[in-house]
Amino acid sequence: MRKNLTPEGVFAEYEKGESYNRAIELYGTTQKNEDFYVGDQWKGVNAPDLEKPVINFLKRAVCYLISMIVSDDVSVALTPGARSDDADFLADCLEGEVANVIEQTKAKTLARDMLRNCAVDGDGCFYFWFEPTGGAGGRIRIENLDNTKVLFGNPYVKEAEDQPYIIIVRRRSAAELREEAKTAGAADWENIRPDGAGLYMNEGENAGNDLTTELIRLWKEDGTVRFLRTAKDCLIKPPADTGLRRYPLAWMNWESVKNSYHGRAAITGVIPNQIFVNKLWAMAMEHEKHMAFPKLFYDITKIRQWTNRVGQAIGVAGDPNTAVASSFRASDMSAQAMELVEKTISYTKECLGASDVALGNIAMDNTSAIIALQNAASAPLALQKLSFYQFWEDCVLIMLDMIRAYYGVREVSFDAGGENASVFVDFSAVDTEGMKLSVDVGASSYWSELMQIETADSLYRNGVITDAVTYLESIPDKYIRGKKKIIAKLEEQKAQTPEEITA
Repeated sequence: MRKNLTPEGVFAEYEKGESYNRAIELYGTTQKNEDFYVGDQWKGVNAPDLEKPVINFLKRAVCYLISMIVSDDVSVALTPGARSDDADFLADCLEGEVANVIEQTKAKTLARDMLRNCAVDGDGCFYFWFEPTGGAGGRIRIENLDNTKVLFGNPYVKEAEDQPYIIIVRRRSAAELREEAKTAGAADWENIRPDGAGLYMNEGENAGNDLTTELIRLWKEDGTVRFLRTAKDCLIKPPADTGLRRYPLAWMNWESVKNSYHGRAAITGVIPNQIFVNKLWAMAMEHEKHMAFPKLFYDITKIRQWTNRVGQAIGVAGDPNTAVASSFRASDMSAQAMELVEKTISYTKECLGASDVALGNIAMDNTSAIIALQNAASAPLALQKLSFYQFWEDCVLIMLDMIRAYYGVREVSFDAGGENASVFVDFSAVDTEGMKLSVDVGASSYWSELMQIETADSLYRNGVITDAVTYLESIPDKYIRGKKKIIAKLEEQKAQTPEEITA
């Protein structure tokens, strides 16, 4: 066995990747970003007598950025390079299977979590794997990975497909991993022990955990992806061929950084602004606590002790008329402090692309103007949207590769002239690369579909479209139940002669 495929060799590569992440301060940055996003913004501050307010405008800005990217539904269309009835049918079958995988894995929901990680941590990642016992013949699964748990063999290149190897880090119970290694026949299963690695999110708060590090190494050899699983002192799963041609991992940066596979998060550069706002607000609260209410002054040579009890007598020395107490109120805090807080929040949100115009916090009578301004405000997110579409395209290509490698012969249902039919398709014989499939990923929103229906209605009503079949074909399938049966009946009627219709 090659040296780099032993537990020692894989862990040496793991430590190399970990050293790179430490050099760019990845672990500390992601932990700090996560704390600020969830609102734990005074962590580590030793000031027991100070109020610790949190004006978490960063979270609202990030939620807006994510919602703008996922506001349009993502649709996937597969087109074969050489058009024919068989190629079109296979493309339709593959498109249906991809849609089933997206639905069964709840990939669109996971994509929102991935974008959240991307905006807060800098990177988002999907890891695909096949579960042989899931459903009829097995199923594809998707796992959302933290960027700290994915190590590229060449950290200076961000393309996953160009990597010499990829290591995926998992933190699992040592007892569970020992049992799994023993069942798999690993000779050194007793060597698996908790390692107490505190690099990963929230592990430092539980020093007595039973977790140990498991590594999954992926690499390409002879045109296919190989993998192994290992603990530090025990090879759990020896090298094996996955049958895949692509790495089962899709990767996205929020903002690309030159010569690094890790990106920069949306909030990394503006955390000092959040700290400043919190501090200034805390000092304003302290000022109001001590200075907002009048101070009472009295002459202690004439009044030994003051009391605020209603109706209680106060003894004085000498003439009571000269022993009157007076009050004093300090000057108000400068309004510039609160103005600076508001400007800091406003400017920060504008720099992030989440201005008041984008968020709709404006008074405007013209609805069209509001929409136009919001569209203009969302323009800076165009690069992130394109990256998100590329991420989805990578995901679809991985799904197609796994369908080819693992599905085998499966029954596929389809519509045949308005009637349900099924046929068995050998997906292992489908050459997805030879078909030169074009994967088109883009926005397919609810509003654009309604606009399509309204346009078709207008064309049909005004006589531009005179054929009912053409009109129905322009309407999305989900809006007319049994649309294909209706079209088949209309075409059948068109084929009949006038004598057959009146008979």
